[in-house]
Formats: sequence, structure tokens, C-alpha cells
Amino acid sequence: MPVSIKKASIFAEGLDHPECLAFHPDGSWYAGGEAGQIYHISSDGKRIDEIANTGGFVLGVAVSPDGKWLAICDLKQQTVFKLELSSRTLSEFTRGGDEPISIPNHLAFTRNGHLFVTDSGGFRKITGKIYRFDSNGNGGVWHRGPFNFANGIAMGPGEDAVYLCCTWLPGVERVEIKPDGSAGKRSIYCKTPKALPDGLTFDARGNLYLSCYTPARIYKVTPQRKLSVFIEDWEAHTISNPTNIAFGGKEFNSLYAANLGRWHLTKMDIKTKGLPLACHALRK
Repeated sequence: MPVSIKKASIFAEGLDHPECLAFHPDGSWYAGGEAGQIYHISSDGKRIDEIANTGGFVLGVAVSPDGKWLAICDLKQQTVFKLELSSRTLSEFTRGGDEPISIPNHLAFTRNGHLFVTDSGGFRKITGKIYRFDSNGNGGVWHRGPFNFANGIAMGPGEDAVYLCCTWLPGVERVEIKPDGSAGKRSIYCKTPKALPDGLTFDARGNLYLSCYTPARIYKVTPQRKLSVFIEDWEAHTISNPTNIAFGGKEFNSLYAANLGRWHLTKMDIKTKGLPLACHALRK
């Protein structure tokens, strides 16, 4: 049975149609806005500060493994930015190298500092790719796909594969990471008929959670690839066009969603531990 929508509540309100969110090991949050805003949000969600602006449209954000900077995908600028959190200095990280990124959508770090970035490709065109960069922004295309609008990306348990939402597949694909870091076998992990997946994250037991741009729904996929509805908001108010999702909170056992359709982040009290991301090794 799906989790009741009563388990969901507004966590932080007053953002500009947030597409993304990232949980920092210090307990605070970062999110983006559709006019280039980068927000810092207190651990209780009550304080929201705009700390930088890309001048574009922020899609995915991710905290670096050392917790010192934020990687930011910008749709309008076609750029991945780097925001130094201590000085709040914003700079260009990469545009893709020899092969510029068309739509930098979402991103995920490995523990050794490599950054995987999805390029969605053309709208309604199957031209998506995955890029990989080192900590200095050097790199390029890692897997040419083509993927059917490559969107959210997550490192799998053990960092032996990347998982990415292919919005118009619609579903999730899995690409193995070989021991030398190159791309291995590609396969369809699951499909979501008549639902457009956007973001994804894992819990500590290896279950995958998929947030759908439409309908206002989050799926759960077991390691055995059994798909079920985890939570749904038919009114699309508490959860509205949920794009990216992430585990966070004091016990790291609540699920949070960015809502592109509204102005807030949603918190879901589910009492399930999330899979730590690269930066979360810093948590005490």
C-alpha cells in the first residue's frame, strides 16, 4: 500500500519553482530556482537565503565529496557551475569540453571525486548522453547513449553502476561502471508507463525511489525490480511536479522532494534510512 499523503508536509516555502535539492552533511540544504537562484536552507527549513545566482535556470545540484563546494547544472547557460560554499564564489566548472553539453540536467559524485552529469539532449529526440569529469572539470562524454531525455542520475550501491531517469522512455536505465571507470553494460532497469520520471535516489536497503514530473507520484523499485507507488498526491499541492528527491534530516530517514510546480520543498516522514551519498561520509 502507498504511504499516506498525510506523511508529507511543506518543509521550506518561498522558493522559485525549485527543480533540485541537495542535503549537506552539516544538516542544511541547497536548492535552485528557475531564475538562476541558488538557495541555502536551514536544517529546520525556516530560513531561506539566496546565496548566488547563475543568471539562468538551475536544474540539478550536488554537494562535493569534501562538502566544500556545490556543482550546479544550468539549462539556460548550458554550463556546470562550481560554487565555493565558504566564500560563495561562483565560477564555471565545465561546458563539456570538446563536445559541449546541450542540456546539463542532473549530476552525481563518486567518493573519489568524479562527477557524472546527464545531458538530456533534444526535446522529443533520443540524443541524451552521460558525461564524466574529474575534480578540475576535465573530462567529456562517458556514454553516448543515446538516451531518451536523460534526466536525474544517481550512483548505485557500491558505486558499480549509474542509474538515470529517461523521461520519455519512460523509465530508468542502468549503466555499469567498469573497474577502470569506463562504461559497461547498459540495460533498462524499470519502466513507468504513463508516468514521466525525473529524479531518483536510493535507500540503504537498495530500494530505488523515482519522482515523477507527472503525475504527482513517487515510485519505489525493489532490488528485485518490483515497481509500486510509494506516495501520490492527486491534488498536486503538497507534492507538485516533484523533480529531484533526496534523503536527509537529523536521522537521515526522511525523504524530501523539490516541487517544480510550486514554491516549496516537501518532507516525507518515512523512517527509512537513505543511502549515503559521497559527501555524507563527513556526517558525524
